[in-house]
Amino acid sequence: MSRLSNKWLVVVSVLFGTFTVILNNSMLNPTLPRFMKIFEADAVSVGWMLTIFMVAMGMTMPITGYLGDRFGKKKVYLSGLSIFILGSISGSLAPNLGMVIVSRAIQGMAGGLMMPIAMALIFHAFPKNERGIAVGTYGIAAMVAPAIGPTVGGVIIQYFSWPFLFLFNIPFALTGILLSTKYLKETEKDTGLKFDLGGFILVTLGIGSILYALGRGKKLETLTTNSNIALIVGGVIAIILFVLYENRRKQPLLNLSVFKVPTYSFSIVVTGAASIGLFSGIFLLPLLIQEVYGLNEIKTGLLFLPAAALSGIFMRLGGRVLDKRGPKSVIPIGLFVMGSATVGLGFLELSTPYWLILILNAIRGGGMGMSNMPATTAGMNAIPDPLVAQGSAMNNVLRQITSSFGIVFFSVYYETRRAILSSTGMDMTEATLQTLNEAFLVSAAVLFLAIPFSLMMKGTDNDEEEATS
Repeated sequence: MSRLSNKWLVVVSVLFGTFTVILNNSMLNPTLPRFMKIFEADAVSVGWMLTIFMVAMGMTMPITGYLGDRFGKKKVYLSGLSIFILGSISGSLAPNLGMVIVSRAIQGMAGGLMMPIAMALIFHAFPKNERGIAVGTYGIAAMVAPAIGPTVGGVIIQYFSWPFLFLFNIPFALTGILLSTKYLKETEKDTGLKFDLGGFILVTLGIGSILYALGRGKKLETLTTNSNIALIVGGVIAIILFVLYENRRKQPLLNLSVFKVPTYSFSIVVTGAASIGLFSGIFLLPLLIQEVYGLNEIKTGLLFLPAAALSGIFMRLGGRVLDKRGPKSVIPIGLFVMGSATVGLGFLELSTPYWLILILNAIRGGGMGMSNMPATTAGMNAIPDPLVAQGSAMNNVLRQITSSFGIVFFSVYYETRRAILSSTGMDMTEATLQTLNEAFLVSAAVLFLAIPFSLMMKGTDNDEEEATS
């Protein structure tokens, strides 16, 4: 550790915590059927293990900017990591499903504190012209963890008792606390900063309602129920009121002036499109491999490993290019590569070999690495440094919402379109394949539509002028 410079020790420190949070969430995905048997519960009840985490994290993120500025970013990050450990211990000792769900809510709140602050700490440690490669290195955790998480979770639930799904997190989290305590630097605190309670209530209601509705609306009949529509409409109204309210505050919970910086706004569009592209693959590819080609869960898990590896490699490469040549030299290329490979997945046949799907998904991973994190970094570079924590919080919240929307859209499309095709007399396997092909083409279209926005993003040479214009 002593050979690394202090700023890179910051990356290593926050990487451990971030990796732990993302890994924990992805580990639970393949284990839900086992929890249904263990607690004799239905799929809706067990599904709350994932839904509550997403909702709790999304509702917590908006206050991280205030907390980081008021109490110091290091303290907030360490608090989040400590709360995550408490949630993991609570989950491992849970006597019933209800307590498991409460523990997942605690973990979600912890993740909501940690994720935006981790990015802000890296930005605080690095100058603008080095942030691309730093964030690219940090972003490897965001790609590797969901790739290996389902495999790790499957092994644990197969050979150990379910509490180890929660206990597995603790060594990583404790390592993160030790490193963060030693290597993270204290940031400035604004003790005179007042908490915007009205803004907090409005944004919490808005984001919480939308994420909750999307989290439980994986089928058309569920998504279009009166209660779900009311939640979405109510959430949108609350967010509109939040924007109007915040624009009149001297000390807003979230400083919405960052959206006046074009590069930051364009980065939100790009990262939202990339997130939809990413999660479309995470949702659609297991269905393709298992429902169409009849392969097992191991083959499904292996499909994501090369993609994660290439994403990590090109994330660092993309960050390096971003630092030296600016966003236009890397982000549009990444979106084009990811979109083109996704188009390839839209023309699969029943005779398509497994290795070709693996290569196409690996290329998608490379494109993801060149577009997602570089776009985030370019957007954050464009806003004033004092607003980085708030900008990171808003970036994470909007990415959470777009990811959830993407999963819901493709879930509903899959169920509805497949039923329509099979009702015409088409074989179910062929109907499933055609539905998935169409869904991948929709995902590719979203990625291609984001390219013009990426071409309008500016580099660090223009940041000062753009942020003050």
